[in-house]
Amino acid sequence: MIPLQKVKDIILRHDALEKDLSSANIEPKLLAKKSKEYSNLGNIISIAKEYINFDTLKKDLEQILQDKSNDSEIIEMAKKDLEDMELKKGRYENQLKIFLLPKDEDDSKNAIVEIRAGTGGLEASLFCADLFKMYEKVCSKKNWKVEIISISKSEAGGFKEIIFSVNGNDIYSYLKYESGVHRVQRIPETETQGRVHTSAATVAVLPEAEEVDIQIKDTDLRVDVFRAGGPGGQSVNTTDSAVRITHIPSGIVVSQQDEKSQHKNKAKALKILRSRVYESEKRKKDQERSSNRRSQIGSGDRSERIRTYNFPQGRVTDHRINLTLHKLDEFLSGEIHEEMNHELRLKEQNLKLESL
Repeated sequence: MIPLQKVKDIILRHDALEKDLSSANIEPKLLAKKSKEYSNLGNIISIAKEYINFDTLKKDLEQILQDKSNDSEIIEMAKKDLEDMELKKGRYENQLKIFLLPKDEDDSKNAIVEIRAGTGGLEASLFCADLFKMYEKVCSKKNWKVEIISISKSEAGGFKEIIFSVNGNDIYSYLKYESGVHRVQRIPETETQGRVHTSAATVAVLPEAEEVDIQIKDTDLRVDVFRAGGPGGQSVNTTDSAVRITHIPSGIVVSQQDEKSQHKNKAKALKILRSRVYESEKRKKDQERSSNRRSQIGSGDRSERIRTYNFPQGRVTDHRINLTLHKLDEFLSGEIHEEMNHELRLKEQNLKLESL
């Protein structure tokens, strides 16, 4: 049962925004923000208004049923109306509950995705590259822009590590479910006896933090410059263009050497650092709210095994929701990635409803 006051608050807020938006004195900065909120409330306002009248309608119908002077036809109609109203009220209550669920303020943000090869040597680096190709295809289908920030290639042609940003609409709300350990089971090309090997890669999805999201003081940073070269560098430089930035309070360190310009390397390193510090602070707050953890899919920990890609059996299994799709090739090509993501979102929504 939803407290009626919460539903009334939706109506009051909608009315207040309507009044604000009709004012000629509204500040331009607030106009877009309030317009978006007003539009969002517009999706639920008619349901909210009808919901608060259900109790009054119910009393009216019950009075008709209790009135002995009414003929049987009127009583039957009232019974039918009461049954229909109870069903409608149940549907509306679910819709209002979903609307009132606590929103993740980061869902609308762009994302920074980090994929690192784990156990499995060269085979793990090849799997790391496969995951990147999968995300590239998923992003392409959604018209999201992918930009590589940093890349470290392996001898086998895979990636030891790749970091990239994704820009578009509501990126983090979709990609956040990819954080964790992805495991692959397949026969490597170098395997002569046909044995299945197990390798892994770790994916971390960070909401891209802007300067307004988190304040990082210059005094909290230690910046070191060094000569780029060796694994990870696209070319060996003869100048100190590579940058390593340490966030002293948290101990988070980011190195960047892909660009020939020290200025560009520093800008990229700061972009990653800001998002890592922001995510670290966000995780601390989430851990302080135990109810928040219970309403999440999985633990949210990067060390948690979330998915297995089994090539011999042509299946992909998400362990958080015990869902197996026997369409591995389609999944890796981005064709049915949405199917898995939809089930993950649905499960988290249900967990949040249970914790209300």
